[in-house]
Amino acid sequence: MGLELYLDLLSQPCRAIYIFAKKNSIPFELHTVDLRKGGRPAAVWGTERWGEVKGRSNTAQGSPSPSLSRPAVAILLYLARKYKVPDHWYPRDLQACARVDEYLAWQHAALRRSCLRALWHKVMLPVFLGEPVSPEMLATTLAELDMALQVLEGKFLQDKAFLTGPHISLADLVAITELMHPVGAGCQVFKGRPKLAAWRQRVEAAVGEVLFQEAHEVILKAKDSQPADPTLKQKMLPKVLAMIQ
Repeated sequence: MGLELYLDLLSQPCRAIYIFAKKNSIPFELHTVDLRKGGRPAAVWGTERWGEVKGRSNTAQGSPSPSLSRPAVAILLYLARKYKVPDHWYPRDLQACARVDEYLAWQHAALRRSCLRALWHKVMLPVFLGEPVSPEMLATTLAELDMALQVLEGKFLQDKAFLTGPHISLADLVAITELMHPVGAGCQVFKGRPKLAAWRQRVEAAVGEVLFQEAHEVILKAKDSQPADPTLKQKMLPKVLAMIQ
């Protein structure tokens, strides 16, 4: 048995892993899970599992899926090394590698939080969980997102083709999958930001437009999510509120 991926493409890290594996022709068996119904993403390599697989939860299809017990970035780095993908994804050159690491360290505590909050405050809380979000809270969230976008463009992208240099890297892949969260919520992330808009086009072209659209089909339909049933809402709401604080 080879690599098995348990993914929900509603999730930013899941989309990054999916695109990376498909783009680099890494063989894997895909198991779709539904985070909105209690499913959990994971990566399993035959008898070698990424961390200890704890508790199981049922997907919409009723098949068990192990929980992910390591950050998705760690899985991306593992795949890059194990399958010897092209060097530009995670360079062997120390300085080039450090630039990718710098972005990955920043985004986890900055851009990811802002994009996640934008999706939940603008769409998922009011539409999926039926929880109102005050105009003041939403305005604060969108202002935080705007500040993160300014750093992304001004500090990392600048006048380069990609975030860390002339070629696409894991930094770009992780960043674009994060940004598609607020895009899925209806935020005009790229409007008035021509450098960032042009960068998005280059990233999409580099991974392939068909693959890019395939990976983001779910998130772009987030606004059409059906309301959660009361039992699921009661179970999910405390976890969601803790996640987006």
